[in-house]
Amino acid sequence: MPFFAAIFEDDLAAAERVRAVAEDAHVAWLEKHRDRVLVAGALRAADGGPATGGLWLIEAESADEARRICTEDPFFTHGLRTSFRLESWSKGFPKGPVTL
Repeated sequence: MPFFAAIFEDDLAAAERVRAVAEDAHVAWLEKHRDRVLVAGALRAADGGPATGGLWLIEAESADEARRICTEDPFFTHGLRTSFRLESWSKGFPKGPVTL
């Protein structure tokens, strides 16, 4: 199955409000979809700073399925995510399996 990288941008003005309402649902949703969303985490302009977006590595049958996965996340449906970019991804380094 192909891999995709999703890079999300957040609505910084709404972040605190949306996270307070939807963070538990977001984490539960990621747990439920861990067979597709392999790695997920926040992006920050500086270490320790506020989240400005997110980065996911997704395994999906198609780009359409990966897009659907992105738009079903509670952070997206509650308005935290203002946009996302989806790119096809393939591992180039290192050779062999990677454990994070």
